[in-house]
Amino acid sequence: MAAYPNIDDAFRALADPSRRLLLDSLNERNGQTLRELCSRLDMARQSVSKHLAVLEAANLVTTVRRGREKLHYLNAAPINEIAERWITRYEQERVEALADLKRALEDSPMDQPTFVYTTYIRTTPERLWQALTDPAFTGRYWNITFDTDWKAGSPMAWSQRNVTTADAEQVVVESDPYRRLAYTWHSFTPEWAEAMDVDQERRERLAAERRSKVTFDIEPLDSDQVKLTVVHDDLEPGGLLAGMISNGWPRVLANLKTLLETGEPLPDNRLHVQRSTKEPASS
Repeated sequence: MAAYPNIDDAFRALADPSRRLLLDSLNERNGQTLRELCSRLDMARQSVSKHLAVLEAANLVTTVRRGREKLHYLNAAPINEIAERWITRYEQERVEALADLKRALEDSPMDQPTFVYTTYIRTTPERLWQALTDPAFTGRYWNITFDTDWKAGSPMAWSQRNVTTADAEQVVVESDPYRRLAYTWHSFTPEWAEAMDVDQERRERLAAERRSKVTFDIEPLDSDQVKLTVVHDDLEPGGLLAGMISNGWPRVLANLKTLLETGEPLPDNRLHVQRSTKEPASS
């Protein structure tokens, strides 16, 4: 059976000060190579490699290959899972340090315009694919539905809060059922902005940014465990959308995971989707 990271793994990984330094470095500048991490922290390559392996095993760091390079990204999933599922059971002051860490992970500066998030879900690739594409699922955990045939090159219409957004550049980029799905992000129309309570100035800033793309990589681990990696890239450097999705995706994916594992999304799903749209990039 493949290893399935859990919260105990995250706390054990965070117990070592050298590993916390590595996370601090990635929080300061995400998407670093092994060589860059070694030079920034003045640590031996072998030591950094061992610590990164522990952090990856705990799902606190995830990696993406770009050509011959392996880029390392801080992954907020484990801390986000604690905060979303259990933090409300305790008094806020007792978990203040944990909440601070969660905010640090989610608010990592976006100097490299790519967002990467990895989570492990007790489900099957087929069920996860259905959750990513079937309006009956996406409407429950995301409050968004898609109208498309999910074939590469096909157009997509996005519907949210009774507003449908369609554009010739809203398309499915890749579609390999149960393994990989990619599509371009929606257009920021005046109708969308009005429905989402986004003011005109912010809407115009978003509309002026280049169109981004999201990719879902699905990797089966065993009969009921799937590794999902979400990469949102082609973002405008220093743009408004980068900050919005860095806060929004952890909440959307927490809802997705909870829905697939329990049959119900998180109770404040609608509030989270609204907040992820309205929060400024610097939040």
